Amino acid sequence: MNNQDSNLTSAPLKKVHFISLGCPKNLVDSEIMAGTLMQDGFEVVSDPEGADTVVVNTCGFIEDSKKESIQRILDMSELKEKGQIKKLVVAGCLTQRYKDDLVEGLPEADLFVGSGEFQNISKILKDFEKGEKKKTFFNLPTYLQEATTPRVNSQPRHRAYLKISEGCMKRCAFCAIPLIRGNLQSRTITNVVNEAKVLVAGGVKELIVISHDFTDYGWDLRKKNNENVESPVELLKALAKVDGAEWIRLLYLYPDGINDEMIQLMKSNPKFVKYFDMPLQHINNQVLKSMNRKMTREEISEALNKIRTNIPDAVIRTQFIVGFPGETEEQFEELLAFISEQKFDRVGCFQYSPEENTPAGKMDQQIDAATKQRRHDAVMQVQQNISRDKHKSFIGKTVQVLVEGYSEETELLLQGRTSQQAPDIDGVVLINDGQANVGDMVLVKITDSMEYDLIGEIVETV
Repeated sequence: MNNQDSNLTSAPLKKVHFISLGCPKNLVDSEIMAGTLMQDGFEVVSDPEGADTVVVNTCGFIEDSKKESIQRILDMSELKEKGQIKKLVVAGCLTQRYKDDLVEGLPEADLFVGSGEFQNISKILKDFEKGEKKKTFFNLPTYLQEATTPRVNSQPRHRAYLKISEGCMKRCAFCAIPLIRGNLQSRTITNVVNEAKVLVAGGVKELIVISHDFTDYGWDLRKKNNENVESPVELLKALAKVDGAEWIRLLYLYPDGINDEMIQLMKSNPKFVKYFDMPLQHINNQVLKSMNRKMTREEISEALNKIRTNIPDAVIRTQFIVGFPGETEEQFEELLAFISEQKFDRVGCFQYSPEENTPAGKMDQQIDAATKQRRHDAVMQVQQNISRDKHKSFIGKTVQVLVEGYSEETELLLQGRTSQQAPDIDGVVLINDGQANVGDMVLVKITDSMEYDLIGEIVETV
């Protein structure tokens, strides 16, 4: 070890910068790490340059996210080589999934912290500062946060994610989540509601409920003790009583768990935004069976019809996978026709990527990259036309908008969202006339539209 290395090791690692990649569930883990560190005297900074330590909280879900994670790690390695940061920590799902390969392939990193050890980040950094030589920290992902767990909300003050469970009990053939995050572990209703109250007390108006599958919430607790009442419906009833929460948005609802009582609760209580995020993945029965999805086309259509019959203005967002092993042209055309027929409000489309140690990754009849790209582009073209027509229908209407701040494109425009737009994954409302503060609820008259965004002027502050 040279003198420079010795100085770096002995230097206090008090300023920490986080790079959080992947889904909102991973983001909450980053917020917990930040809160834990701040409680122990560390300072969380917004700029990597000048930070003592950078933590890259990685995503290992699909090929594109893995590549992004590796690239960000390499970017931070360059800053370390230039002396602009002292230590590099690689954490999260990619680390958990490929621990041996990453440790060997990324000698630039100082510490590797898996998704089963992230909650111990403060102790890990403090021990490292004291000269601890251990650099790998992996365990089974069994940690479940409490209402009192330190956490720093990284979102604008008026919104926050509320994670209700970890892991997943589904075993979709294409998905590696159970390998990374483990089996379903639900927090108690009391635990979740107490955290919701803390978030609202801090100024949060929009609670965004996240998990790997909202409709399975509580199954594990009920299995352990049939006297437990934890269920999606009971959680909704409890959240509805949280004073100050104006919008409650549910993400990741699998269609097989959406029942009449849940629909009626969402219909009757104004706190629940009429937004159904339902990843369908495909519609052809043979492909669904190969994916190990537990619904048929007929059952999916019935669920969609039930929602639209009871809540005609409900927004339905979904996602599909194209190029799944064995997907024929005829099966793909069935999917394309279904999207045209259903006219979903929001559609995400993924090109299938084979994941190690998943059943689908071992299947024959893998689809070539060019075919997957062509099918993806066809889906998005159909949906773009649907979205354009749907947005045109808003012109002349007045809608409630939650103001987010200046537009990402220009500070000449304000930007906000209606209840029909989830942050980061949907479009926005661009406001070209009127004044408001971040977090204000305003009424906006829509004057123009684009494929994914709306444009309008403020007519009243709510």
